[in-house]
Amino acid sequence: MALDETHPINSLGFAKPPSETRVVVAMSGGVDSSVVAAKLADEGYDVVGVTLQLYDHGAALAKKGACCAGIDIHDARRVAEEKGFPHYVLDYENIFQDAVIDEFADSYLAGATPVPCIRCNERVKFKDLLETAKDLDADCMATGHYIQRKVGEYGPELHSAENPSKDQSYFLFSTTPDQLAYLRFPLGHLPNKEATRALAAEYGLSVADKPDSQDICFVPNGDYASVIEKLRPGAAEPGDIVDHEGNVRGQHNGVLHYTIGQRRGLGIGGLSEPLYVVKLDVENKQVIVGPKSMLATRTVPVREINWLGDEPFESQKEWHLSVKVRSTRPPREAIVRPTGPTTAEVELLTPEEGVSPGQACVFYASEGSRIFGGGWIWKG
Repeated sequence: MALDETHPINSLGFAKPPSETRVVVAMSGGVDSSVVAAKLADEGYDVVGVTLQLYDHGAALAKKGACCAGIDIHDARRVAEEKGFPHYVLDYENIFQDAVIDEFADSYLAGATPVPCIRCNERVKFKDLLETAKDLDADCMATGHYIQRKVGEYGPELHSAENPSKDQSYFLFSTTPDQLAYLRFPLGHLPNKEATRALAAEYGLSVADKPDSQDICFVPNGDYASVIEKLRPGAAEPGDIVDHEGNVRGQHNGVLHYTIGQRRGLGIGGLSEPLYVVKLDVENKQVIVGPKSMLATRTVPVREINWLGDEPFESQKEWHLSVKVRSTRPPREAIVRPTGPTTAEVELLTPEEGVSPGQACVFYASEGSRIFGGGWIWKG
């Protein structure tokens, strides 16, 4: 049926009845995406659930606290059965290995602190899965992310979630304008997670009390090092812990066991002031330590920038924005100076500690909830 311009706009932004609006819901098996699917099905939309199998589930079947494991596929399928809409499982293991896991291992070994969940959204969920949704003739794709999409004067805009403690904008900064036009985030306006669970109970979902996922899905119990050792044998070679003046202070059992800003577990005692990991030198197998003051960074080089502003990124010499350099920190005032179409130097007005290559630097409006994209921190 052709688009009926006289029909009122539905809740997903289309001028046609929900029953004629097909929406693919990316279902991880958790409570958030399950509520999205149930809510849209209850509103009468033509819902198709899709779950991605991202890695070998042999070891993961019994593991709680990670998305996309075997039990989660089962839970997503059950919700689809309960609500009476079709559900498909797509095998994306090879894509996920190439696009996410390999880069995670390599960048970690290069002394960076990678954020694979961003790469997964960017290279798998919002790329290949989004194309699959279009192949299924869906009008849009919906996810359970806590972020808001608002239509502004120049088109769709990305905004932080209503609830700052659940906001996932740091992990979604690389969403492009084209993807944003196609995506929908029905939970972004909810006040808290309790509201989501209340909806799950209201819809009678079997996952209403399921715990939230905590770990990176392919890193059980947050043990990065054991995963890297499996992926890159020989990566845990021992070496020296040296201070910033080059003095050997101790030994380590592999650079991959350390992160920038780490203080505990260095095995160096009896000092007048504590030492922190300030640099990882993978080539020389050295963990470099120094006083806390050495962690403070004011200038941050950023590349692979995805810009979501209304004007071109290079149309101004500098942008006065707030930026986040870690997912757990609030945005801080900064000046973003473009050095190319997708590169910039970011000046933090207040120096930050523990700024690490491999993390994202996400751009926020100084006032209000809008997100202007972001990029990846590198060594420069």
